[in-house]
Amino acid sequence: MRYAARRLLAVLPVLFVLVTIVFLVMRWLPGSPASTLAAAGAGSASSSQVAASESQIQSALGLNHPVLVQYGRFLWQLVHMDLGTSFFGDNSVLGLLGQALPATVELTIAAMLLAAVIGAVTGILAAWRKDSPLDVVIRSCATVSFSLPWFALGVLGIVIFGVQLKLLPTIGRMPTSLNYTPTTGFVLLDAILQDRPELVWPWLQHLILPATTLALSMAGYITRTVRAAVLEVRGDDFVRTARMKGLTERAIIVRHILRNASLPIVTVLGLQFGSLLGGALITEVVFSYPGVGALLVNAVLERDYPVVQGAALAIAALYTLVNVGVDLLYLILDPRLRKGVA
Repeated sequence: MRYAARRLLAVLPVLFVLVTIVFLVMRWLPGSPASTLAAAGAGSASSSQVAASESQIQSALGLNHPVLVQYGRFLWQLVHMDLGTSFFGDNSVLGLLGQALPATVELTIAAMLLAAVIGAVTGILAAWRKDSPLDVVIRSCATVSFSLPWFALGVLGIVIFGVQLKLLPTIGRMPTSLNYTPTTGFVLLDAILQDRPELVWPWLQHLILPATTLALSMAGYITRTVRAAVLEVRGDDFVRTARMKGLTERAIIVRHILRNASLPIVTVLGLQFGSLLGGALITEVVFSYPGVGALLVNAVLERDYPVVQGAALAIAALYTLVNVGVDLLYLILDPRLRKGVA
């Protein structure tokens, strides 16, 4: 528990540096929310009227103050757990994140589980049939899968399964015809709480393509990592001893090889979670999936500073918390590591 507390405290400086960088970069980029808002409401107004309106909007948003003053106000709000309100629509940033974050978490977890299953199974098969035609095919497919960019896989999936075969929906998180009022924001949990099993299948249909797009890009890397880890452990003395005792190959893989090869695999899964979050930004835009990624991209285009800062903070917090969870999982998988954290 002390180790977990120390690791969680170490997250705070990381988040502080990140939000500071995001704060400064957004104000360094050309364009401003005031000019966007003024142009949107300009209509047939003259350029001088648009300039006057932009000045008024900038003053109303507090953007006419020096950057250090704006930064001080931002930190004061952050200390009080207030991420501010959106410049476009005057919605609470916490409220927007509360609507978008469950969709991103669902997508990331689904992609992570799918990638882990595919990568583990193919990696074990490739290691167990080392240098066989099956091993060559698996390694070749793995190389192709993690070499293709997310947006290419997403567009390919839309064309094949959405347009040509018409098997899966390609846009959104739920059908527009389905009346769904979130309770927690997590569809599967809401289906249980609201006693509405009819929500599950439409949700899964919309989740398959974006989750598979993310999973395939990551599964190839996991395959190669699992294969290397299994091959390294497979040649150890304790594996030969277990085989001499008459244990079945399945028992040897599950009880001995996978357990001892789990540390590098867990490391890869933890690191790739950050890649999944980055891929979710692109995937959510491609599939019009209403998650934090789509929210962040739209906010960057509109120069909606509070939303960009809040979304970046949420993504960074997720990633760092997963890394802390991976570190704690190390202690469970390998008791030898517990001696150094007491």
